[in-house]
Amino acid sequence: MSLRWLPNAISLMRIAMIVPILVFMHEGRYDVALILFFIAGFSDGVDGFLAKRYDWHTRIGAMLDPIADKLLVGGTFIMLVVNGLIPLWLAVLVVIRDVVIVGGATIYNFLIKPIEGEPTRISKLNTALQLLFVVFVMSRAGYEWPDPIAITVIGAGVVVTIVISGIDYIWSWARRARATGPDAQELSAASADEEHR
Repeated sequence: MSLRWLPNAISLMRIAMIVPILVFMHEGRYDVALILFFIAGFSDGVDGFLAKRYDWHTRIGAMLDPIADKLLVGGTFIMLVVNGLIPLWLAVLVVIRDVVIVGGATIYNFLIKPIEGEPTRISKLNTALQLLFVVFVMSRAGYEWPDPIAITVIGAGVVVTIVISGIDYIWSWARRARATGPDAQELSAASADEEHR
């Protein structure tokens, strides 16, 4: 029996966990919210491992995994704003970046060709900093730890990597689109004709 569906099921489970996490955050139950947040983060690593280890890659899975991550991070940032724990502009910056990335990836995936490869290092760093920032803010709200300076430093890292990774994604997709566009295909065909003459 094939288990190729398992990584996708884990991604769907992670999406389903978002609502309970946000509800507990809104109620100030940061202890429970943190536990669920850690489970969601762990599941992200599990589905990625299974997809790579057993080659259980699917086109829908390539979209579900980042969408689940973006919904989780974006939702928690918005709830932190609602609870008055972080400034609105920071959540707006996070959400706009995610919309640009998911929207661009979706358009590229369906109009040009399936997306291949992994997120860039700067994007991975940004995601890690965002997750760490959420954990620190919730932990501070629930347990008065860590010190505010640690949250400020991580927050600054989030802002810097958001800008850099956002620009990097837009530039990369534009370059790939030009490389696979009609002009590039015509040039490739012309080169092939020349070789056969």
